[in-house]
Amino acid sequence: MKPQPISEPIPLFRDGATATPNSQGAAAQNSSGTATQNSHGAKAPVLDATVMMVDDEPMMTDVIQAYLEEAGYPRFVSTNDPIGALEMIRRERPSLLLLDLNMPHVSGFDILQAVRLDKELQYLPVIVLTAMTDAASKLKALELGASEFLAKPVDASELALRVRNSLAFKIYQDRLATCDPLTGLPNRSTFMHRLDAELSRGARDGEVVGLLHIDLNRFKQINDTLGHGAGDQLLQLVAERLVASVRGTDTIARDARSNPGLISRLGGDEFSVLLSDLGREDHAALVARRIRLAMQAPFQIDRQELFVTPSIGIAVFPGDGGDAATLLKNAEVAMYHAKQQGAAAAEFYRKELNVRSLERLKLENALRRALERNELELYYQPKIAILTGHITGAEALLRWNHPELGMVSPTEFIPIAEECGLIVDIGEWVLRTACEQAARWELAGHPPLTISVNVSRPQLAQNRLIDVLMPLQRSNRLGRNRIVLELTESLLMDDAEASIRMLGTLRDMGLALSLDDFGTGYSSLAYLKRFPLDELKIDRSFIHAVPTSPADAAIVKTVVVLARSLGLRVVAEGVETEAQLRYLAELGCDEYQGFLYSRPVPVAQFELLRRERLACTA
Repeated sequence: MKPQPISEPIPLFRDGATATPNSQGAAAQNSSGTATQNSHGAKAPVLDATVMMVDDEPMMTDVIQAYLEEAGYPRFVSTNDPIGALEMIRRERPSLLLLDLNMPHVSGFDILQAVRLDKELQYLPVIVLTAMTDAASKLKALELGASEFLAKPVDASELALRVRNSLAFKIYQDRLATCDPLTGLPNRSTFMHRLDAELSRGARDGEVVGLLHIDLNRFKQINDTLGHGAGDQLLQLVAERLVASVRGTDTIARDARSNPGLISRLGGDEFSVLLSDLGREDHAALVARRIRLAMQAPFQIDRQELFVTPSIGIAVFPGDGGDAATLLKNAEVAMYHAKQQGAAAAEFYRKELNVRSLERLKLENALRRALERNELELYYQPKIAILTGHITGAEALLRWNHPELGMVSPTEFIPIAEECGLIVDIGEWVLRTACEQAARWELAGHPPLTISVNVSRPQLAQNRLIDVLMPLQRSNRLGRNRIVLELTESLLMDDAEASIRMLGTLRDMGLALSLDDFGTGYSSLAYLKRFPLDELKIDRSFIHAVPTSPADAAIVKTVVVLARSLGLRVVAEGVETEAQLRYLAELGCDEYQGFLYSRPVPVAQFELLRRERLACTA
């Protein structure tokens, strides 16, 4: 069992915290924090940049060295031997190479070509300094990969600017290769390289290394609803809070820029935090707690308050993995388990989670094939008119009949479908199947029946609902209000104004609209009266304790009165006892569904129930 979090200070990092989001390659700073500036007015991008020069004239290298020292570049190496120049370049690994072209035995062109063919040196910036100013020489140097071309004699101010610009561009290139351009945090490649190094050091020194893998809940919904611009802003703000929360104690409130790579954006809405020299495993739980607390406050984007919560998986070296790939994989496994526990959960990795993860992966792969293999089917739960006892319709509920596992519970496969992106395709299959069934009942001459279908958040967010339903309505020639779309309060309130417009279009198409699980969300009465609804469904959580619970009974009564005032039909779900049904009848509730009459059943059994009911009420 993993230890419990404690509150003592944590020596998390050996040499600092992390790179600050959106920090750019800045001008070098002196001890007072002021960027150094030379007499030419050019700020030196990096004080420790090593500039190397290859020129067969010693006087020229001395002059250039003096120019560069004045410009703020004290680290200068040179050689007047072109034959040994390439070996020296490989040994010194300079930040920038100044190269003469016209030299005996080995020309600058030869050295430039060799540099570009060397995998370790191919991106080294090269400024050519030469008296060969003819167009052919310039063109050849540029074709071989020269970054800049300066004619001798060299002007000191121009040299300083060219060196500064070349180094700044190299910093920018390095940053693109190592950092996430959106947040400024280290990218996956850099993070994995750093993690490898930390694990090697941890193995050598016997230290504990922690890894937190973080995924944002509700990010995809926000991104789909408000657009990628808002999503990008949210990721930037999340990155800032992550850095602030990890640096939040005295022991780790050091200069974050001195130790890049500890917090990383791995991609999408996934981040990882590397905790070096952790000391004790339970310290990782304290960091996770700080991250969760930091994410509690809303994010302000485009004058809107947005809420996201983190799911955090924790893996600790050496117990949870001996290499970077295994440790990250196990942290991800723990994160997925945390996500199943609910919003803002954190979980330590345990070996048994791998078994669950493997089972989940198998289930996901099987679910991807389920549509093709016709393993999905709709069950129908009757909706009963309380006054007459007639079956007026049914709610279509998805079931998965796996050839080996048998009936798989929706509570198992629906979350998987949502997370792996299958829910939209499955939702469209449900709509198509329900419409076709409604059409068959109409053609058979049955009394009018409605079929209620639940609409998921991704279906609504992708704005495909209308495009899917319009041809289904036409091809099946369905009468008005035969299909009832059930939408939850929270789904509609994500963007209430857009929901009003969309609901109006759906109503115009002949679809009925039901507000599902009413009372469990946060819709305001002002919006409720503006939504073009036909029906309110009272959530089963309120029905369960009726009529013995005065509080729940009062809520149900209020909902019925409210629905009546708005001209809406009222349906109670989850009715299991005669006492509940009698109370609903006294209130004037229109319809009910629940185990009192029938569980969800296959279509053939539903039709049998309907015939029996018709015979009883004839």
